[in-house]
Amino acid sequence: MNSIFITGAASGIGAATAKYFSDKGWYVGLSDINIDDVQNLTATFTNDRYSIHEVDVTKSTQCRKALKEFTDKTNGKINVLFNNAGILTVAPFAEITPAQHGKIIDINVKGVINMSHAAFPYLKMTPKAHVISMSSASAIYGIPDFASYSASKFAVRALTEALNIEWESDDIMVSDVMPPFVSTPMVTTLTSDSGILKNSPVKLSAEDISKEIFALTESRELHRPVTTQMKLTWQLTRHLPAKLARQIIKKLYTG
Repeated sequence: MNSIFITGAASGIGAATAKYFSDKGWYVGLSDINIDDVQNLTATFTNDRYSIHEVDVTKSTQCRKALKEFTDKTNGKINVLFNNAGILTVAPFAEITPAQHGKIIDINVKGVINMSHAAFPYLKMTPKAHVISMSSASAIYGIPDFASYSASKFAVRALTEALNIEWESDDIMVSDVMPPFVSTPMVTTLTSDSGILKNSPVKLSAEDISKEIFALTESRELHRPVTTQMKLTWQLTRHLPAKLARQIIKKLYTG
Protein backbone atom coordinates (compact mmCIF):
# COMPACT_ATOMS: atom_id res chain seq x y z
CA MET A 1 0.00 0.00 0.00
CA ASN A 2 1.35 3.44 -0.90
CA SER A 3 1.81 5.90 1.94
CA ILE A 4 1.90 9.69 2.29
CA PHE A 5 2.85 11.81 5.30
CA ILE A 6 1.28 15.27 5.30
CA THR A 7 2.19 18.27 7.45
CA GLY A 8 -0.42 20.96 8.09
CA ALA A 9 -3.17 18.38 7.60
CA ALA A 10 -5.79 19.97 9.87
CA SER A 11 -7.35 22.25 7.27
CA GLY A 12 -7.11 23.74 3.81
CA ILE A 13 -4.86 22.06 1.25
CA GLY A 14 -3.48 19.58 3.78
CA ALA A 15 -6.92 18.35 4.79
CA ALA A 16 -8.16 18.14 1.20
CA THR A 17 -5.04 16.22 0.18
CA ALA A 18 -5.38 13.81 3.09
CA LYS A 19 -8.98 13.08 2.13
CA TYR A 20 -8.17 12.73 -1.57
CA PHE A 21 -5.29 10.28 -1.02
CA SER A 22 -7.32 8.33 1.54
CA ASP A 23 -10.11 7.93 -1.02
CA LYS A 24 -7.49 6.66 -3.48
CA GLY A 25 -6.56 3.89 -1.06
CA TRP A 26 -3.29 5.32 0.30
CA TYR A 27 -2.20 5.01 3.92
CA VAL A 28 -2.19 8.62 5.18
CA GLY A 29 -0.19 10.14 8.01
CA LEU A 30 -1.87 13.35 9.15
CA SER A 31 0.24 15.72 11.20
CA ASP A 32 -0.52 19.15 12.57
CA ILE A 33 -0.12 21.22 15.69
CA ASN A 34 -3.96 21.43 15.85
CA ILE A 35 -4.61 17.80 16.68
CA ASP A 36 -8.33 18.22 17.48
CA ASP A 37 -9.02 19.44 13.95
CA VAL A 38 -7.14 16.47 12.52
CA GLN A 39 -9.24 14.07 14.58
CA ASN A 40 -12.41 15.78 13.37
CA LEU A 41 -11.21 15.39 9.79
CA THR A 42 -10.51 11.66 10.09
CA ALA A 43 -14.05 11.15 11.35
CA THR A 44 -15.09 11.77 7.73
CA PHE A 45 -12.78 9.07 6.34
CA THR A 46 -14.37 5.90 5.01
CA ASN A 47 -11.50 3.64 6.14
CA ASP A 48 -8.99 3.29 8.97
CA ARG A 49 -5.84 3.51 6.83
CA TYR A 50 -4.40 6.54 8.59
CA SER A 51 -2.42 7.68 11.60
CA ILE A 52 -2.55 10.97 13.49
CA HIS A 53 0.50 12.86 14.75
CA GLU A 54 0.70 16.04 16.80
CA VAL A 55 3.68 17.89 15.34
CA ASP A 56 5.16 21.36 15.52
CA VAL A 57 7.32 21.33 12.40
CA THR A 58 9.71 23.88 13.91
CA LYS A 59 10.76 21.19 16.43
CA SER A 60 13.05 18.62 14.82
CA THR A 61 12.57 16.15 17.67
CA GLN A 62 8.81 16.13 17.09
CA CYS A 63 9.33 15.60 13.36
CA ARG A 64 11.59 12.61 13.98
CA LYS A 65 9.23 11.11 16.55
CA ALA A 66 6.18 11.43 14.27
CA LEU A 67 7.94 9.87 11.30
CA LYS A 68 9.20 6.98 13.42
CA GLU A 69 5.65 6.31 14.61
CA PHE A 70 4.31 6.61 11.06
CA THR A 71 6.87 4.31 9.48
CA ASP A 72 6.32 1.72 12.21
CA LYS A 73 2.95 1.27 10.47
CA THR A 74 4.30 1.35 6.89
CA ASN A 75 7.16 -1.15 7.06
CA GLY A 76 9.72 1.63 7.36
CA LYS A 77 8.78 3.33 4.11
CA ILE A 78 7.37 6.68 2.96
CA ASN A 79 6.24 6.89 -0.64
CA VAL A 80 5.45 10.61 -0.45
CA LEU A 81 6.29 13.33 2.03
CA PHE A 82 4.08 16.37 1.51
CA ASN A 83 5.54 19.45 3.20
CA ASN A 84 2.40 21.55 3.40
CA ALA A 85 2.48 23.31 6.79
CA GLY A 86 2.71 27.07 6.40
CA ILE A 87 1.43 30.43 7.58
CA LEU A 88 0.80 33.76 5.88
CA THR A 89 0.74 37.36 7.11
CA VAL A 90 -0.05 40.08 4.58
CA ALA A 91 0.91 43.68 5.38
CA PRO A 92 3.60 46.19 4.52
CA PHE A 93 6.97 44.85 5.67
CA ALA A 94 7.52 47.50 8.35
CA GLU A 95 4.10 46.86 9.90
CA ILE A 96 4.89 43.19 10.57
CA THR A 97 6.96 42.66 13.70
CA PRO A 98 10.33 40.90 13.51
CA ALA A 99 8.80 38.12 15.63
CA GLN A 100 6.02 37.63 13.08
CA HIS A 101 8.51 37.60 10.21
CA GLY A 102 10.55 35.06 12.13
CA LYS A 103 7.55 32.81 12.68
CA ILE A 104 6.81 32.77 8.96
CA ILE A 105 10.38 31.71 8.19
CA ASP A 106 10.43 29.17 11.01
CA ILE A 107 7.29 27.34 9.90
CA ASN A 108 7.49 27.77 6.13
CA VAL A 109 11.23 27.10 5.75
CA LYS A 110 12.58 25.51 8.91
CA GLY A 111 9.58 23.19 8.94
CA VAL A 112 10.41 21.91 5.45
CA ILE A 113 14.05 21.45 6.41
CA ASN A 114 13.23 19.62 9.65
CA MET A 115 10.70 17.28 8.11
CA SER A 116 12.71 16.52 4.98
CA HIS A 117 15.82 15.83 7.06
CA ALA A 118 13.91 13.52 9.41
CA ALA A 119 12.26 11.70 6.50
CA PHE A 120 15.41 11.09 4.47
CA PRO A 121 16.37 7.67 5.95
CA TYR A 122 12.85 6.33 5.26
CA LEU A 123 12.64 7.91 1.81
CA LYS A 124 15.98 6.32 0.93
CA MET A 125 14.57 2.92 1.86
CA THR A 126 11.53 3.44 -0.41
CA PRO A 127 11.85 2.84 -4.16
CA LYS A 128 10.88 5.92 -6.18
CA ALA A 129 10.06 7.99 -3.10
CA HIS A 130 8.88 11.56 -3.60
CA VAL A 131 9.08 14.78 -1.59
CA ILE A 132 6.55 17.44 -2.55
CA SER A 133 6.61 20.87 -0.91
CA MET A 134 4.12 23.71 -1.11
CA SER A 135 5.74 26.60 -2.89
CA SER A 136 3.74 29.47 -4.37
CA ALA A 137 3.32 31.94 -7.18
CA SER A 138 5.15 34.30 -4.83
CA ALA A 139 8.32 32.24 -5.38
CA ILE A 140 8.58 33.63 -8.91
CA TYR A 141 9.17 37.28 -8.03
CA GLY A 142 9.20 39.01 -4.64
CA ILE A 143 5.68 40.19 -3.79
CA PRO A 144 5.06 43.47 -1.93
CA ASP A 145 3.05 43.06 1.29
CA PHE A 146 4.16 39.40 1.21
CA ALA A 147 7.89 40.04 1.66
CA SER A 148 8.81 37.39 4.25
CA TYR A 149 6.20 34.92 2.98
CA SER A 150 7.54 35.39 -0.54
CA ALA A 151 11.09 34.94 0.78
CA SER A 152 10.03 31.73 2.50
CA LYS A 153 8.64 30.32 -0.73
CA PHE A 154 11.79 31.32 -2.63
CA ALA A 155 13.63 29.28 0.00
CA VAL A 156 11.34 26.31 -0.58
CA ARG A 157 11.99 26.60 -4.29
CA ALA A 158 15.75 26.66 -3.68
CA LEU A 159 15.60 23.67 -1.33
CA THR A 160 13.56 21.79 -3.90
CA GLU A 161 16.04 22.48 -6.67
CA ALA A 162 19.05 21.57 -4.53
CA LEU A 163 17.60 18.34 -3.11
CA ASN A 164 16.25 17.34 -6.51
CA ILE A 165 19.91 17.01 -7.54
CA GLU A 166 21.36 15.77 -4.25
CA TRP A 167 18.83 13.00 -3.70
CA GLU A 168 18.56 11.81 -7.29
CA SER A 169 21.21 9.15 -6.63
CA ASP A 170 19.03 7.84 -3.78
CA ASP A 171 16.05 7.44 -6.14
CA ILE A 172 14.16 10.26 -4.38
CA MET A 173 12.27 12.74 -6.53
CA VAL A 174 11.95 16.23 -5.02
CA SER A 175 9.51 18.76 -6.41
CA ASP A 176 7.13 21.53 -5.47
CA VAL A 177 3.73 22.88 -6.44
CA MET A 178 3.31 26.57 -7.22
CA PRO A 179 -0.31 27.79 -7.12
CA PRO A 180 -1.63 31.34 -7.01
CA PHE A 181 -4.17 32.16 -4.28
CA VAL A 182 -6.26 29.21 -3.11
CA SER A 183 -9.56 29.43 -1.25
CA THR A 184 -8.40 28.15 2.14
CA PRO A 185 -8.78 29.60 5.64
CA MET A 186 -5.23 30.98 5.36
CA VAL A 187 -6.40 33.22 2.49
CA THR A 188 -10.12 33.73 3.06
CA THR A 189 -9.62 35.04 6.61
CA LEU A 190 -7.20 37.76 5.52
CA THR A 191 -8.35 41.32 6.18
CA SER A 192 -5.55 43.05 4.31
CA ASP A 193 -6.36 45.66 1.66
CA SER A 194 -3.23 44.77 -0.30
CA GLY A 195 -3.46 45.56 -4.00
CA ILE A 196 -2.13 42.11 -4.84
CA LEU A 197 -5.12 40.49 -3.15
CA LYS A 198 -7.55 42.88 -4.82
CA ASN A 199 -6.09 42.37 -8.30
CA SER A 200 -5.55 38.60 -8.09
CA PRO A 201 -8.93 36.89 -7.68
CA VAL A 202 -9.05 33.52 -5.94
CA LYS A 203 -10.12 30.86 -8.45
CA LEU A 204 -8.73 27.63 -6.96
CA SER A 205 -10.05 25.38 -4.20
CA ALA A 206 -8.09 23.18 -1.83
CA GLU A 207 -9.56 20.19 -3.66
CA ASP A 208 -8.10 21.49 -6.93
CA ILE A 209 -4.65 21.49 -5.36
CA SER A 210 -5.07 18.00 -3.89
CA LYS A 211 -5.57 16.70 -7.42
CA GLU A 212 -2.43 18.51 -8.55
CA ILE A 213 -0.50 16.89 -5.70
CA PHE A 214 -1.73 13.46 -6.71
CA ALA A 215 -0.81 14.09 -10.36
CA LEU A 216 2.64 15.25 -9.26
CA THR A 217 3.29 11.93 -7.51
CA GLU A 218 3.15 10.32 -10.94
CA SER A 219 5.30 12.97 -12.61
CA ARG A 220 8.99 13.90 -12.78
CA GLU A 221 8.30 17.64 -12.76
CA LEU A 222 10.60 19.79 -10.66
CA HIS A 223 8.16 22.70 -10.32
CA ARG A 224 4.43 22.39 -11.00
CA PRO A 225 2.77 25.78 -11.60
CA VAL A 226 -1.01 25.55 -11.25
CA THR A 227 -3.46 27.13 -13.75
CA THR A 228 -2.71 28.05 -17.34
CA GLN A 229 -2.06 31.67 -16.39
CA MET A 230 0.41 30.61 -13.72
CA LYS A 231 2.26 28.34 -16.14
CA LEU A 232 2.53 31.19 -18.62
CA THR A 233 3.69 33.61 -15.93
CA TRP A 234 6.32 31.11 -14.77
CA GLN A 235 7.72 30.81 -18.28
CA LEU A 236 7.57 34.51 -19.03
CA THR A 237 9.24 35.72 -15.84
CA ARG A 238 12.10 33.28 -16.32
CA HIS A 239 12.93 34.91 -19.64
CA LEU A 240 11.77 38.51 -19.19
CA PRO A 241 14.27 41.20 -18.23
CA ALA A 242 14.11 41.82 -14.47
CA LYS A 243 12.95 45.39 -15.07
CA LEU A 244 9.90 44.23 -17.02
CA ALA A 245 9.04 41.53 -14.46
CA ARG A 246 9.19 44.21 -11.78
CA GLN A 247 6.78 46.40 -13.72
CA ILE A 248 4.28 43.53 -14.01
CA ILE A 249 4.33 42.86 -10.25
CA LYS A 250 4.16 46.59 -9.51
CA LYS A 251 1.09 46.89 -11.73
CA LEU A 252 -0.63 44.08 -9.82
CA TYR A 253 0.27 45.82 -6.57
CA THR A 254 -0.85 49.32 -7.49
CA GLY A 255 -3.76 48.39 -9.78
